[in-house]
Amino acid sequence: MSILETRALTRRFGDLTAVDSLTLSIEAGEIFGLLGPNGAGKSTTIKMLTTLLPPTSGEARIAGFDIARRAADVRRVIGYVPQMLSADGTLSGFENLLIMAKLYDLPRADRVKRVRDALAFMGLGDSADKLVRTYSGGMIRRLEIAQALLHHPPMLFLDEPTVGLDPGARRAVWELIRQLISDKGTTILLTTHLMEEADALCDRVAIMHLGKVVATGTPQQLKDAIGRDGATLDDVFIHYTGDQLLDSGGNYRDTTRARRTARRMG
Repeated sequence: MSILETRALTRRFGDLTAVDSLTLSIEAGEIFGLLGPNGAGKSTTIKMLTTLLPPTSGEARIAGFDIARRAADVRRVIGYVPQMLSADGTLSGFENLLIMAKLYDLPRADRVKRVRDALAFMGLGDSADKLVRTYSGGMIRRLEIAQALLHHPPMLFLDEPTVGLDPGARRAVWELIRQLISDKGTTILLTTHLMEEADALCDRVAIMHLGKVVATGTPQQLKDAIGRDGATLDDVFIHYTGDQLLDSGGNYRDTTRARRTARRMG
């Protein structure tokens, strides 16, 4: 059963079409990867699906709710972890989550238990009362995922969830993502520039290029489709987007933002 469906979803900025007639269907309980070079339309797509940006035309539904007409309902059934740091380093992990519990308007009697349970699930129970500025990068990312899951949403959006993390912390986040699927049945849509990450995590991926989806399938299906022995997802990416994988660092602003995030994540 599909939890997310888009039909000809489009976003224009003046003469620029950032997302061009996007049609996707994501099944409940799967990990779906949205891949593409900078400027492909991934971030604009995520902003529309999380109700941060209205579409120019087309439609999308999440858990049956139209993102334009039922935005408040959509926000109740999704969680969103942005690429940029969203936790407050001057507060403890517990305090960060308690603020989010209030923002989600969770019942007062349930807030502390819900926060403690979320911290424990993320392996942060022993660090709950420590200031977030003392956390490692991997701990911060787990805290941010905990924030997004407090209201038990069936759909979670992760925008480059392991950006700035070292290989050990990255794999710990991978295991956490798999656990969310197995234990809670959460559906996940993630963006990443790491083809290894997409190959390891995603049930299916869509590759975007110049605002359009140019390929969709399981990682293995896409590797088989390009007809090259021993093909990797890197090869698939380059096949559909040209050599932009080798030059996907974005502009000065993108580079500055990514490096700032990496420094904050430790």
